[in-house]
Amino acid sequence: MFIGLLMLTAAWGVTQNGWVICYAWSLFFYGIGVGGEYPMTATSGMENAVGSGKVSTKEDRLHRGRKVTSAFLMQGWGQFFNQVLLIILLLCFHHGSGNPPYSTVSAQWTYRVSFAVPAVGTLWLVYYRAYHMKAASKQLAAAKKKASVTGYDMDSLRLTFKHFGFRILATAGGWFANDVFFYGNKLFQSEFIKVISPASNSIMPTWLWNLVNVGVSLVGYYLASFLIDNKLYGRKWMQIIGFLMDFILFIVPAFNFEYYKAPEHIHAFQAMYFLSSFFNQFGPNSVTFLVAAEVFPTPIRATAHGLSAAAGKLGALLASVLYNYIDTQTKFYVVPWFGLAGVILTFVFLPDTTGLDLKEQERRWAYIREGREHEYHGPAVHPKHLSLWERITGKGKFYNAELDYRRKVEEYRAEWEAAMSRKIAEKDNGEELELDTDEDLLEGHVHSYFHRTSPMFRPMEQNAKSDNFALPPAAQDGDSSESFNEKSEK
Repeated sequence: MFIGLLMLTAAWGVTQNGWVICYAWSLFFYGIGVGGEYPMTATSGMENAVGSGKVSTKEDRLHRGRKVTSAFLMQGWGQFFNQVLLIILLLCFHHGSGNPPYSTVSAQWTYRVSFAVPAVGTLWLVYYRAYHMKAASKQLAAAKKKASVTGYDMDSLRLTFKHFGFRILATAGGWFANDVFFYGNKLFQSEFIKVISPASNSIMPTWLWNLVNVGVSLVGYYLASFLIDNKLYGRKWMQIIGFLMDFILFIVPAFNFEYYKAPEHIHAFQAMYFLSSFFNQFGPNSVTFLVAAEVFPTPIRATAHGLSAAAGKLGALLASVLYNYIDTQTKFYVVPWFGLAGVILTFVFLPDTTGLDLKEQERRWAYIREGREHEYHGPAVHPKHLSLWERITGKGKFYNAELDYRRKVEEYRAEWEAAMSRKIAEKDNGEELELDTDEDLLEGHVHSYFHRTSPMFRPMEQNAKSDNFALPPAAQDGDSSESFNEKSEK
């Protein structure tokens, strides 16, 4: 990213074509950095929110979406400060005026400094990662060694498309449709500015109205962050309603274009412009960033998010190319249907993971990798966390809470015994024991899990009931309890 910003700051060409080529290559290098950073922001935010234990906390499950979208709303603040910076720079380098004609000096300095300023912030990120995150590469190498992978697993990619292909269709298709809308929103702006300032050739009205629009968008970002974990609304309905409202707000002026262009109705046109921005942020633009990571297990999360983000950029590319070849009213005829497509894709293929413990996604993935998908009975295949398509195709029929509890006890016991055997072997060989955070967390979570469910702690059950706490089904079952005690004695 830093190299790309330096290239953008210094982009030059003897001819206009030469400058465009230089600018394109600069964006290419910048895009490599952003393309890696963008999905990792969601993935990192997701996994930091979920935590590192075997079971996510209640706080993680209830507020995971808010934590991730709080990182994403920095996109809105970035747009806001970028627009403010451009206005200030033009005023500084154009003698305090934003009106034309613009000199070469004012245009050059405004352009170059607008890229140089974020380059300074990116340079700080380079420094921070080089000198304050030294253990990151070691941790990655250790994780790969422990999992016996290189980081590029074609079998995982094949299984991803086989078992999560329709989820990728939902996240990638939704992001694609959203980016067409995101850039289509500018259609409103250009039209009502022509009516409000018909004789103005200044860029300043456009920038000022864009600043207002970004301010409205920020309200949408924050409201999305506030309601995205609400179980009555949540991710899926937020995206459906956002797409639907954008569809309506574009289809209305499409068939009454001349009416809304008239000076006496231009304020209604402006209102639809701002509302389309609001529902884009309080809807698909915020949700696509979250669900593109959330509906996939950890080992494939960044890859799936990257594929979805790439599809979004294709939507942006389609919009920027298509809009150059059709007139304004035709654009309004074309754009709304992407919103309708987004509604359909979301309703049919996107699962609602609001409140789901994402550690269950990892458990399910482990079963899939072993070819035993039908043996997983946990919350990740609960019908409420599956898409309409997945419910129709029968993926929810494997859900069984009691069987899942018993299997989870067996899994924890096997993991615990393997961890203890590994530590004993290392100690017998005289090897220095390395700090293994996962094993430490396993110890705590297994102890806590067995402590809550073992019949040895029956007196605690009464206290738990008085606090409205219910033990898992297997802990309340006499046969299961007996089996558990026998295993414990062994």
